[in-house]
Amino acid sequence: MTTVRLPLEMEQRLQILSISKHKSKSDIIKEALELFLKNENEEKDSYELGLEYFGKYGSGNVAPDKNYKKLVKEKIRAKHNPH
Repeated sequence: MTTVRLPLEMEQRLQILSISKHKSKSDIIKEALELFLKNENEEKDSYELGLEYFGKYGSGNVAPDKNYKKLVKEKIRAKHNPH
């Protein structure tokens, strides 16, 4: 068994909700906790959130990693020598 202490305002809001929904405060708290725990388990990290977009808008280069150093050097030279 677990006991929870609520701030007065939250306790009052819970009491009003309990009356309007015709449910016990315990049932409302259990439902809310169940939703919270479900959302916590479903929460994705940033990699999972972006997975479907990775590579979706690529540069068109099939294997840019093979020429990576060359491409970086060219970009740096172009930046410093705009002519």
